[in-house]
Amino acid sequence: MAHSHFILHKPYGYLSQFIYELKRKKKLLGELHDFPEGTMAIGRLDEDSEGLLLLTTDGKMSEIIRSKKVEKEYYVQVDGVMTEEAISKIKEGVEIGFDGGKYLTKKCEARLIPEIPDFGPRGKKIRDERHGPTSWAAITVNEGKFRQVRKMTAAVGFPTLRLVRVRVGNVYLNDLKAGEVLQVSNFDAS
Repeated sequence: MAHSHFILHKPYGYLSQFIYELKRKKKLLGELHDFPEGTMAIGRLDEDSEGLLLLTTDGKMSEIIRSKKVEKEYYVQVDGVMTEEAISKIKEGVEIGFDGGKYLTKKCEARLIPEIPDFGPRGKKIRDERHGPTSWAAITVNEGKFRQVRKMTAAVGFPTLRLVRVRVGNVYLNDLKAGEVLQVSNFDAS
């Protein structure tokens, strides 16, 4: 059976799933495109996170991409002007809360981003300049604990205001606009 693979720019406010059985109405991925039956998101982005989400009908492909061998890169807008010292701490690993305990994140790549990335406006306004300055950083991880990148920036004193995944392995978000879906023949995620 031939499998289907998709690259999606998940907009703010959508769940990374197709079915939601709790009472509150939520926006789901199926509202963005007519995906074939059996399509699943590879990994997740929180409802308030945006960016690159890979989808497939191939469970083996999903396991490969979710493995620790595949890097995931995020651009984060943080509250305040992030320092090189904070970036260094993130690179070395910071202690975050996870599963009711403490967890030390693994070493990772991190850098400040001097220009504001052009992702277009978010579905919900973040805030305006009256609340103080913001800055952007890029963080690349090989692990994916619950809300890990947000917890990492908060651990060094710079809470995340906006989080956009821009890369999974060798697959990039590029110029895909929020809500756009691109069908591809396969993923070169290595």
